[in-house]
Amino acid sequence: MTGTDPPAADALFESRLHSLPLLARGKVRDNYAVGGDRILMVASDRISAFDVVMGQPIPGKGRLLTRMALFWFDRLAHVVPNHLTGADPLGVVAADERAQVEGRSMLVRRLRPLPVEAVVRGYLAGSGWAEYQRSGAVCGVALPGGLGQSARLPEPIFTPATKAEAGAHDENIPFAQMAATIGADLAAQVREVSLRLYREAAAYALERGIVIADTKFEFGLDEAGRLTLMDEVLTPDSSRFWPLPGWREGATPPSYDKQYLRDWLEAVRIDGRPWDKRAPAPALPDEVIRGTAARYAEALRVLTA
Repeated sequence: MTGTDPPAADALFESRLHSLPLLARGKVRDNYAVGGDRILMVASDRISAFDVVMGQPIPGKGRLLTRMALFWFDRLAHVVPNHLTGADPLGVVAADERAQVEGRSMLVRRLRPLPVEAVVRGYLAGSGWAEYQRSGAVCGVALPGGLGQSARLPEPIFTPATKAEAGAHDENIPFAQMAATIGADLAAQVREVSLRLYREAAAYALERGIVIADTKFEFGLDEAGRLTLMDEVLTPDSSRFWPLPGWREGATPPSYDKQYLRDWLEAVRIDGRPWDKRAPAPALPDEVIRGTAARYAEALRVLTA
């Protein structure tokens, strides 16, 4: 962390706004109703791994995620509409709540969320790599044989997943199941848009020395039924970011995302046993908190400089 990073005492684990009704607390974001047609999304400094929220926040993370999401929403606005209203979030909260909101929130249109996550993979990693080793395919998408861990795929693939409730795990699903859930035409549109978003973002990032190995998008429908990009986009919370100099096929590259935290959680022992990936999570040492914050900050610096 640098001298400009906020101290841990300034970290926001959970927002508490009295002027707006709380709609939901997600793994990271607290959503508040603003009338009947808008939502104030406040990005806390919470972090989750293996679908479990850690007990300690990562100072500055919510502001960083917000800056990066706003950057990508602006850069990719020509591909698909997004949920931003363009209005100042500070204008809808009380004066004594602004410190909780400033720099870490978005005022967005209320949409009808699609009950699936749109995952795009350009490289073999994570659950995709594990599935490929078993079957030679990922979510029903057959891939060439002989690919190694972290291999670049011949073409990016679309591999949707369920959108799990809090505390549950997302699950990869075949495209046919997604089509049965939301309709064939809409599913095809989501796939096409997701692949275009990924290709444009990945090409931009690669020029700056970052490999976007995979990412997930979330979409909703507006009142006119138009597909709209929502939630967050292309942040270290929702993507694998690898520094290009450290990438090679056959190994796990260093990362600017949650992988550092996941690796520590995989290695930690509680009473001599591995963590079972259920709440409560192990307490994070200061070194892991600082290391995670530093990696997120480096991704923002490289991509938005």
